[in-house]
Formats: sequence, C-alpha cells, structure tokens
Amino acid sequence: MDNKEQWERYKNNLIHCPETGLLLDISCMNFPGDFFDAMEPRMVRAYREMAELEGGAPANQDEGRMVGHYWLRTPYLAPDRATENMIANTLEDIRAFSERVHSGETAPEKGGRFTRLLVIGIGGSALGPQLLADALGSDDDFMHPHFMDNTDPDGMARVLAAIGSDLPQTLTLVISKSGGTKETRNGMLEARRAYGLAGLDFSLHAVAVTGEGSELDALALNESWLARFPMWDWVGGRTSVTSAVGLLPAALQGIDIDSFLDGASLCDAATRMPNNRTNPAARLALTWLHATGGTGERDMVVLPYKDRLVLFSRYLQQLVMESLGKERDRAGKIVHQGIAVYGNKGSTDQHAFVQQLRDGKNNFFVTFIEVLQDREGASLQVDPGVTSGDYLSGFLQGTREALRENGRESLTITLERLDARSLGALIALFERTVGFYASLADINAYHQPGVEAGKRAAGSVLETQGRILEMLRKHQGRPMSAEEIAMVLGIPDSAETIFRILLHASANQDHGVLIERKKPITSSRFSAAH
Repeated sequence: MDNKEQWERYKNNLIHCPETGLLLDISCMNFPGDFFDAMEPRMVRAYREMAELEGGAPANQDEGRMVGHYWLRTPYLAPDRATENMIANTLEDIRAFSERVHSGETAPEKGGRFTRLLVIGIGGSALGPQLLADALGSDDDFMHPHFMDNTDPDGMARVLAAIGSDLPQTLTLVISKSGGTKETRNGMLEARRAYGLAGLDFSLHAVAVTGEGSELDALALNESWLARFPMWDWVGGRTSVTSAVGLLPAALQGIDIDSFLDGASLCDAATRMPNNRTNPAARLALTWLHATGGTGERDMVVLPYKDRLVLFSRYLQQLVMESLGKERDRAGKIVHQGIAVYGNKGSTDQHAFVQQLRDGKNNFFVTFIEVLQDREGASLQVDPGVTSGDYLSGFLQGTREALRENGRESLTITLERLDARSLGALIALFERTVGFYASLADINAYHQPGVEAGKRAAGSVLETQGRILEMLRKHQGRPMSAEEIAMVLGIPDSAETIFRILLHASANQDHGVLIERKKPITSSRFSAAH
C-alpha cells in the first residue's frame, strides 16, 4: 500500500470523539474492507446484551448478580432509586470526608494534619488507585500516596520505611470487598503493628472500604475507625476505579474526581450508541476480534508514549486478562479464550523489545497511546526548533511506521491531553471494549473461576504447612526428607509441595525450621530447631 492509499485508509477509519478529545486510529490493522459490515449481526447482539447489562440484568449467572460499574458515573441510569441514591450519597460522603481531612477537621491522633496516605489492597483494589495516583498526581497534592499491594514482607517493610517518621500524619485506607482477602489482611496487620510500635492507635488513622457486613466492616465498626465506605457486589474489582475504591484515595490525594467521572460518563455515552462506524469501543472490540481470530491467538502489546501512563499496561492486564481469560464459553464449551497483555512505555520500549516486535515472531498487535500535549507551558528546545516532546512524538510515529512496513499490526489511541477527564474516558473506553469483545467471543467477562481456584489452592498449601510444622515439632531433632515427611503425613503424592514449603520455611527464622543440605538438594533433610 502506497502513502496515498494509506492516507485514505487512515481518513476512512479514524474515529474522533470531540466530547472526550479522543482519537482512535485502526488503519494499521489489516482487516478486509468488508469486515465491519460482515460483523454487524454479531455487534447487534453485543449492543443488545450491553443494554440489558446496564438495565440491571444478571450478568454473572454463577452468582446471579448484576454488573453496574457504568452506573457509578451516571447514577440516574441505575435500575432503581435505592441504588441511584446509594451511589450519589457515597460520592457526597467521599467529597465531605476528603474536605474534612484536607481542612484538618479530621486530624491525626496527635494533632496536625494528615499529609500521607497508605492504601492497602490488591488487584483491582490497588491497581486503579495506583494508576490514578501516578497518572494525575503532582507535588501540590494534599496527600502523598503509598501502596501496599502484595503480601511480600520485604515490600511492606519498604513502604513503611518510605513513610518513616511521617507515620503519625499517615491515613491508612484498607480496601477489600469481602474483608477476608488475605493479602490485604496481612498488610493491615503489618501497618497496625507499625502504628503500635510508634505509640499510635491504628483505629484513629484507619478507614475501611469494604462490603457491608464483611469481616473488615465489622472490625472497623467495632474499633470505631475514622470512616467506612461501601463496596457493592455489583461492582467487580477490575472495574471498581470509579467507585469508592478509586475515588476515595484520589479525592484525598487532591485529584479532581468529578472531572474523572465526567470523562468516564462522556465516553460511556459515546460508546453506548449502536453505530459501528462511530462507536470507538465497538470498533476497538471488532479490531481485537480480527487481530486475535476471536480465539486470543495474538497478544496485545500496550505502549503508552507518556511516563504518567506507565502503569496503564498493568491496569489493562487485569481488566482484559481477568475478564477474557476463560476456559469455557457461555454454553459450556471449552474454548480457552483470552488476550494476553504486556507493555512498556515509549520510547523506553525503543531500547527494550521493539526489536522483537519488528523482526521477531508475529504473534501480537500493538496499542499505541499518544498524548498530544507534552506539558503545561513551553518546553526546552533540545535542537533548533525541536523539543524533547517532538522527539517522543517522532519515535512513536517512526515505530508505528517501522512495524507497518514489516506487516506488524497496530492501532493508536490519541488523547489531546492527560488529565482527570481524559483518563476517565480512556478507562471507560477499555471497560466497554472488554464487554463488547466478550459478547462477540461468547464468553462471560464478569466471573473469574480461575482466580478463586488459585485462592483455594493457596489455602491448601498453608494447611499442609501447618501439618508439617506440627509434625516436625513432635519429632524435634529428627531430620527428615520431604519424601519421609510426606509418608508420615499420609500424603505421599505431596512431596514436591512439602519440599518447597520447607525450603521457604528454612530460609526464614519465623518457624524454626533447619535444613541439612544434601546433593541433590531435593534429598535435603529438615528438622525443628531446639
């Protein structure tokens, strides 16, 4: 295709959403000319299913629950007045609480003002808040955010060390819908201990975001935490950023949550229209279907050419992969569906993995994300008439062209500027796209049996660990191999799990497990310390 033909293809396939300042260019995807017309019947079903979803129809048949993250930014679309009022009242409570914290009316135990924010959560309860904090934060924020998003003891220690002597001025948000998520529970316990060692009452610095009546909700109520905010069962973790999960930490930090919600609402309106020619989410979902063959045969490489969006690929990993990575379709047929997502930031990717994208295995499509405004105000000219931002834009255009020349597909999403409104629109665009793609691929985007299976397996490992430690203490001073321990416990097929548990236990002083290293290492012997 020559440049003139490519220009015509670009013009014919460019979607502009002036309400959100968003452009979608799919001209570098190699779909045939009649592709979108041929997909019209399948998109009609997708539009219908999306309308039913927004109307309150149960989306997760396993649990019989609704999926209503779209109502969070347009409450009057909720299926009943009670839900509409809950959303509106929670938003008002978020604004009011944030104002009290910023003014010093809600103050730390020993006086002064809260200046730091510790957010404890995992998955959607951390990825959304982290993305907002990094993408929209500034040195002028009311509060400086920190995150515990794993159950890694060293990671939690590093976060607490970064807070350091500012712990007395730190407000802690604990975010968990069920209130029983172990990673979040563990982070809360680590934080509670740190407050205690500093002579502080954790409850006077703590806020809960959780489901009504959960373990965490009961704990916060019993200990009189500073505040409690709701999580509803019709909001999944990966789509919770426009709920209290994302809005409360953002508002406390000083981010304009009303503009964020407005951007998401505007994008919802644009992507709700049943027109394949002008609906960016429909176009994006159909492009994904083309790129992956509808079976996930290609990965999605996300390359934002903006440092503030470096976390966006991580955010999309959960949104896309947890929603679309399914063993079975809605009829129960095994399909092993999904789209793998990975990425870096431009032009760092230029010095990292673009070499493989251009010349290696062609098993991907690229999503470039471009922000036109480089910064507020003028930039330094690093060459005559050229700024650093010009270089960044040039590298994006050059990479896009180099991939196209070698038959590698890409699409480009362009934002006029990165602010709360445009980020809200960008997130809403991908949320709707995931929903449309799930309909096109005939899978349920709103349940995650694989995640629950992993949690159950982890629980089984910890139960086995308890049995191992109890047995070693009963036979104190008697070293045994993993195979011997497996036989004693009556689980001979679990020798590998036992060996791995003991390798970890012996590397830490917490459980008093000793190791006598042998060759090969799998024949090493373990015992309880005296």
